[in-house]
Amino acid sequence: MNMPAGALTIDKEALKRKYAEERDKRIRPEGSAQYIRLETEFADLATDPYTPLVPRDPVTDHVTFAFIGGGFAGLVVGARLKQAGIDDVRIVEKGGDFGGTWYWNRYPGAQCDTASMIYMPLLEETGHRPSEKYAHAPEIRDHCSRIGETFGLYGKALFHTEVTGLEWDEDRKVWVVRTNRGDAFTAKYVGMGTGPLHVAKLPGLAGIEKFKGKSFHTSRWDYAYTGGNPEGAPMTGLADKRVAIIGTGATAVQCVPHLARDAKELLVFQRTPSSVDRRDNGPIDPDWFAQVAGEGWQRKWQDNFAANLGAGFPNEDLVNDGWTDLAKRMRANLREVPPSEWTPQTMMAAFEDADFEKMEQIRRRAEELVDDPETAEHLKAWYRQLCKRPCFHDEYLQAFNQPGTRLIDTGGKGVERITENGVVANGVEYEADCIVYASGFEVSTDYVARAGFDAVGREGQTLSGYWGKGMRTLHGLHIRGFPNLFMVQPAQAANFIANVPHNIVDHADTIAAVVGEAERRHAATVEPTAEAEQAWLDLLATAPARAIGGTECTPGYYNNEGAGWGDEAPLFVGHPGGALGYFAHIDAWRRSGAFEGLAFG
Repeated sequence: MNMPAGALTIDKEALKRKYAEERDKRIRPEGSAQYIRLETEFADLATDPYTPLVPRDPVTDHVTFAFIGGGFAGLVVGARLKQAGIDDVRIVEKGGDFGGTWYWNRYPGAQCDTASMIYMPLLEETGHRPSEKYAHAPEIRDHCSRIGETFGLYGKALFHTEVTGLEWDEDRKVWVVRTNRGDAFTAKYVGMGTGPLHVAKLPGLAGIEKFKGKSFHTSRWDYAYTGGNPEGAPMTGLADKRVAIIGTGATAVQCVPHLARDAKELLVFQRTPSSVDRRDNGPIDPDWFAQVAGEGWQRKWQDNFAANLGAGFPNEDLVNDGWTDLAKRMRANLREVPPSEWTPQTMMAAFEDADFEKMEQIRRRAEELVDDPETAEHLKAWYRQLCKRPCFHDEYLQAFNQPGTRLIDTGGKGVERITENGVVANGVEYEADCIVYASGFEVSTDYVARAGFDAVGREGQTLSGYWGKGMRTLHGLHIRGFPNLFMVQPAQAANFIANVPHNIVDHADTIAAVVGEAERRHAATVEPTAEAEQAWLDLLATAPARAIGGTECTPGYYNNEGAGWGDEAPLFVGHPGGALGYFAHIDAWRRSGAFEGLAFG
């Protein structure tokens, strides 16, 4: 249901107190250290269950461009480089095929939570029509392969390979890339797009290694045990099993309905409920799509989505989903204020009122869809919608109406420990045949720790050392002292978290333009000037504070598990004109052909 703005009577002060109380219950003094790495602590569970490792000899050749990471970032950059005439491209990927996060996430029900038409990159270039408004993982994974095949990216790719060293050779003007497979090749240019969702984490629970039943992380789903497949076939192996799933974030929201359907009994252990709005997923009509998909259609849709989440008043909402609903509510509230009275304070008040109304609607949805009143109450999210990644699903809440499904709410404390036989929470041991860890990936940990290497630039300067006092870039992409190196990520650029692929495609356009220009000039190096990098940081300093990730929020990866981002918080912002302001700025920068701020050596 959609309630019009102002339809609810809300005691704002009482609600703020409730939010604060629920937040305080969940603060953990160890912050992100409460988690452990799957690959470090349980290497046997971290191996690739989907593609066999193929032995090969170490690679010691030279390529024009090497990209670290074979997810959307590597694929789109590779495609844009190929389109620009740069054919000698290598992608290094730790999975057994392209896809990045979508290679690993094969748990039942996995799908994108931003509309397929703006989320899946290069749809127009590959001629693909998404089958659903929110495509499921197998289709997204197939699309990754489609991009790789369309643009000839498989030929030099290195799969099941992790970069362990990246060092600039000033004499030869190349990057030396070393890997865990013994490779030591060189590249004139290097792109980094390891992303935040590839290092699987587990809760650091006492006794986690003692469990005698079956256990696995959702990114290493064991279909040999559960039965079924990523396409949604019934998991017949669970018909006589009691399954415990730990975690109720975006992953659990998607796989719980499938577990509830197939397991004899399902226990869902919850520390913090997700906000789960309706998704309204459905097939995309081919005839409608044919009318919509004219030249430049995907860019139009992506820009429209960004505009609807921005501060302006767009005339249409093409995607029209839960993401844009909150923004439309905010604008409706703001329209009630005379433009002469628009100030940062009144805009924040309009946003706050819209958020309160939206979250109350989501909490009432739990009451309407869940039969048991106590379970429904525990499934209510007491925080602002953007305190945690918003979730959208048409079957998650209803799964708790299944007779074999039980919610074990821990009142914000989380699971206490694991035993040989099961899970202890609220002082009670719950026996289980199988434990599924829906505990996600490292996001707020140190970048170097997640990447697995520390780039070494000119004069032995490490990236971690250069960023010792915080991130420094030009356009979020170029780094002074690290020539021919490009970093694909949202911060200090568009910072458009709601649809990360939009950031990726735009950065890929810039990389292709810069590399193409460097090759035309026969330049050996390209990097930002010190003045340009500082000027960009000065511009970013005028941007509004981070819209998400405040310490007033309930703990999660958006706010570094409640600890906030300290002195670095002002560095994790985007262009002061918002996402569209950045996209317009960088598009004009590329089109000018001057590449202002870059030094070609």
